Amino acid sequence: MKPTTRYVLSSTGLVAFLLVWEGFARSGIMEPHLLPPPSTIPPALISEINEGFWQVMVWSSLRHYTIGFVLGSVLGVTLGVVVALFPRVEASQAYLARILRPIPPLAWIPFAIIWFGITETAAAFIISIGIFWINYFTAMGAVKAVDKDLIEVARAFGHRTFPALLRKVILPGAAPGILSGLRAGLGQGWMTVVAAELFGIQGIGQRMIEAAGLLNTQVVILYMFSIAFLYGVSDYIFVRIQQRILAWQR
Repeated sequence: MKPTTRYVLSSTGLVAFLLVWEGFARSGIMEPHLLPPPSTIPPALISEINEGFWQVMVWSSLRHYTIGFVLGSVLGVTLGVVVALFPRVEASQAYLARILRPIPPLAWIPFAIIWFGITETAAAFIISIGIFWINYFTAMGAVKAVDKDLIEVARAFGHRTFPALLRKVILPGAAPGILSGLRAGLGQGWMTVVAAELFGIQGIGQRMIEAAGLLNTQVVILYMFSIAFLYGVSDYIFVRIQQRILAWQR
C-alpha cells in the first residue's frame, strides 16, 4: 500500500469516528455531561490554556515521565543485556524476575509514597517500573537472538575481546530489538502517568480527577487527547531517531 493511500485511509477512519461520536453525543441517548461531543474539546482547550492549567499540567507530567522513562529504560536495557550475556547472572535472578514481573506498577504506589512522599520522584519511580520490565525482557531477548555465527566471524577477523564483540557485533545485532522495546516503553510510560498522579502529584492525572469531580467531562476528554497527542509526538521523534540509528540495515 502506498504511503499516501494509507494516510488517506487512516485520516478517513479518524474523521468517521469523530463524526459518529459527535452524532451519538448529540442524539440525546446519553446525557451530554456523561459523554460530551468532540466539538466541546477545542473550547475546553482554549479555556484551560487561558487559565494556565494546560501548560502547567502538561509540563509537570512531561517532567516526571521523562525521568521515569530514562531511568526505566537505562536500567532495563543494561540489566537485560547483562543477563543475556552471562548465564550465571541469568540463573541467579530468574526466579526473582518471575516473582516481581507480574506485580503491576500501581501496586508500588503505597511504597512510593512511604519512600519518596507525594513528590515527582514517587511518580517517576512508578513510571520507571513498568518501563523497566518491557526493556529488560526485550533487551535480553534481542541479545540472545544475535546470530552466533556472526560472533564467530568477528572473532576470525580479529575481534576477540569481549568489549570488541559487544561493540562491533552484539549491540548492533540486538539494536532493532532493543529499540523496539524502548518504543514500547514510550507508550507504557504514558499509560502509567495518569495513575502515578492520582494520589495528588501535579500533572495531567491530577487535573483529570479534579475535572471529573466537577463533572467537567469535556476537560477530562481534553487531557485524554492531550496524552494521545504527546505520545504521538514522542513516538514520531523516536521513530526518526530509530531510522537514523538503523540506517546501516538499508
